[in-house]
Amino acid sequence: MDLGAVTKHSTSHAKPSGLVLQYGTAGFRANAEHLDHIMYRMGLLAVLRSKQTKSTIGVMVTASHNPEEDNGVKLIDPLGEMLAPSWEEHATRLANAEEQDLQRVLVGISEGEAVDLQQEAFVVIGRDTRPSSEKLSQSVIDGVTVLGGQFHDYGLLTTPQLHYMVYCRNTGGRYGKATVDGYYQKLSKAFVELTKQASCSGDEHRSLKVDCANGIGALKLKEMQHYFSQGLSVELFNDGTKGKLNHLCGADFVKSHQKPPEGMEMKSNERCCSFDGDADRIVYYYRDADGQFHLIDGDKIATLISSFLKDLLSEIGEDLNIGVVQTAYANGSSTRYLEEVMKVPVYCTKTGVKHLHHKAQEFDVGVYFEANGHGTALFSKAVEVKIKQLAKELEDNKGKAAKMLENIIDLFNQVADRRVISTTDAERRVVTPPGLQEVISDLVKKYKLSRAFVRPSGTEDVIRVYAEADSQENADSLAHDVSLAVFQLAGGIGERPTPGFC
Repeated sequence: MDLGAVTKHSTSHAKPSGLVLQYGTAGFRANAEHLDHIMYRMGLLAVLRSKQTKSTIGVMVTASHNPEEDNGVKLIDPLGEMLAPSWEEHATRLANAEEQDLQRVLVGISEGEAVDLQQEAFVVIGRDTRPSSEKLSQSVIDGVTVLGGQFHDYGLLTTPQLHYMVYCRNTGGRYGKATVDGYYQKLSKAFVELTKQASCSGDEHRSLKVDCANGIGALKLKEMQHYFSQGLSVELFNDGTKGKLNHLCGADFVKSHQKPPEGMEMKSNERCCSFDGDADRIVYYYRDADGQFHLIDGDKIATLISSFLKDLLSEIGEDLNIGVVQTAYANGSSTRYLEEVMKVPVYCTKTGVKHLHHKAQEFDVGVYFEANGHGTALFSKAVEVKIKQLAKELEDNKGKAAKMLENIIDLFNQVADRRVISTTDAERRVVTPPGLQEVISDLVKKYKLSRAFVRPSGTEDVIRVYAEADSQENADSLAHDVSLAVFQLAGGIGERPTPGFC
């Protein structure tokens, strides 16, 4: 390891004085102007991780659903998984090291992880469509090459595509071809096979409106269309030809505001969905005959997929162990439906796909979806197969359970330092600051069929507040009360939360 060359090149990617960032559930994210040194150093880290695992490692340059002026980076482990937790700590330490400490930190990681520095290293790189992404990708390449690593720059990719490339390369092509064409072929073939299992009388040719969040999803879906054109017709909106990335569109906007994105006209019973900026989230929605908007978020998608897979296994006589993994953000009604009606065990983990994935591996068939729409491409295709059936079920079901699924609210409070709040029990209970959990518990008791929790954001200095209750009015009221408690006890800044501020 040529530490002199590392230091020399680092001067071209200098760390801003006083800047401290943490590798969270989504990697590093910040304003793009502050990330050049981060990218260079993650190139260094990717080489060390590749040498240690004797495998290809991925580096994805994206900030997902964040505004266009932000960017970020996350590393992908050998089996297409998120970076191992112990290496997240290395990433944070390396990113925040002052220039004079950079060599020492690199040596510490190498020695602590017993990295064979003579081992070859290979890194694959992808990026989204943000204006800053190409330049920041080059900074990653600088970090890879200075440590003697080899690389392949795939250029513009969705995040799921880069995960696929890493897995294919590390399984000798047994999972698929590590090319964009190989990705399209594998997924389109799976989609066609799944559609054969669906009952779609009178609708052999499906249509779908897709909000692409003005991001990479538009480019890649256009390329992929002809692979499944016989079974699905897609109409793209917010395709990047005008409008800003994630602005008033995309999966996060639709879920947070419970309404369609701008730029898409919806008619009754049309099937619609939204990606986020790097196309690793998807949520579905439609309007019923009365014009009422219905969101099919990750909770409902997971329920749908579980039902679909359970029916298929039942038809072929397979008695496999199916389990659903959720986070604390999952709607309580979906949890009860899965456990009490479908008789499927449900487990709760901390927020983040990596935690869900780890738990899901314990089942023969593990289904995991965050409420925000994070899932896998295979699950997303299964959703498309069953979307008409779910829409009909939701339309027919006007009972209490269906209404409860709508009575949730997810807000955030600006704070000076999100680290003041720590949690336990899969992020459902507050440990610090003292007294906050007791206040939340007392507030929850005031409402029927209610629950609430708070957790620090993984990417910015805000505290996320989640509340649900037996009516939308009560959910709004509970969310406001909890937000006030957070503001008062956790160092809130700016204006105090007011009723209806969501």
